[in-house]
Amino acid sequence: MKTMAPLVAVVDDDESVRESLPDLLREFGYRSEAFASAEAFLALDPFDDTHCLILDVAMPGMSGPELQLELKRRGCTVPIIFITAHGSDANCVRLVERGAVDCLSKPFTETALLKALSAAMPI
Repeated sequence: MKTMAPLVAVVDDDESVRESLPDLLREFGYRSEAFASAEAFLALDPFDDTHCLILDVAMPGMSGPELQLELKRRGCTVPIIFITAHGSDANCVRLVERGAVDCLSKPFTETALLKALSAAMPI
């Protein structure tokens, strides 16, 4: 019986990220679903099947850190990798202290993403 590849959800308001990142994740062997906002991710309630969440920090409406807090409030422990175009080192450190696996500055390398995914979902 073939096991399904882990699902990595991408939540980013940037359409180019929502188009390119899932393709890269599939090349790495993951299933991927993209969402344009934190609210869209919450509305579909895909938490049970999501193995990792790649989450933009700054988005209109609910921000990435706000989604992180909401997921914690709901008892969801999915590993989170933050991505940001506007992040400071201090902000990234704070996000990791609050439970994120990593915080990658855009543009990030494939190697950095693979390292973060490996930390989020150890084999």
